[in-house]
Amino acid sequence: MAELSISYSCLSKNGGRDINEDYLDVSIMPERLAFILCDGLGGHGNGDIASQFVTETLKNSLEKSEGLEDSILTAQRGLLQLQRENNAIHSMKTTLTCLTLEKNTAKFGYVGDSRIYCFDKGKYKLRSQDHSVPQMLASRGLIQEEEIRHHEDRSKLLRVMGTEWDVPKYQIVDNIPLSCHLSFLLCSDGFWELIDEKQMVKTLKKSESPQQWLEDMETIILQNGQNTDMDNYSAIAVFLR
Repeated sequence: MAELSISYSCLSKNGGRDINEDYLDVSIMPERLAFILCDGLGGHGNGDIASQFVTETLKNSLEKSEGLEDSILTAQRGLLQLQRENNAIHSMKTTLTCLTLEKNTAKFGYVGDSRIYCFDKGKYKLRSQDHSVPQMLASRGLIQEEEIRHHEDRSKLLRVMGTEWDVPKYQIVDNIPLSCHLSFLLCSDGFWELIDEKQMVKTLKKSESPQQWLEDMETIILQNGQNTDMDNYSAIAVFLR
């Protein structure tokens, strides 16, 4: 990782909402970089509290050299305790995405429908799979992948932080070899629902920096979001060159 140039940029806006319930942060550690983005569930209440708490707790755990899986569990336990202390077991819920770069590999974990994309040499390589009803339908071949963005059950999530788990509900994608052609995008649903993967790739190929990429994508998001009740939209772009 020392031989690679790693740069990043962050974006988080209210959209058409009074409160921004998205929260993000970056941790630069000697042996590991971590990028975290959470989207609080506004319909449940206190989403802004949940997203900030999970982001900060996860970051603190990672900085204590805990693994990603253990850090997610620490954040989950902490959030459930916070709910109990505030008599808010039916609120304070959030999605979670976290990308770590360590040694020679990238790894990411997630819960909910905020996404992590990976692009290689300017081409779409893979993304996290939403924990949502439309994603489940797409995985079963009942709807097309592109129908997820505007499906009537788009906001129905199957897994979130802040709901009791019988077994861990996070998902991990690891062992992604680091190379000088990789680009990552962490984003909330208010971001990815207004820009498709082809537009992500098109703007990526023209961008010389993560900031330029986010700015070009935001232009598309604002155009597509005109005359709609835009959600908060947030993203972190990471370049390895």
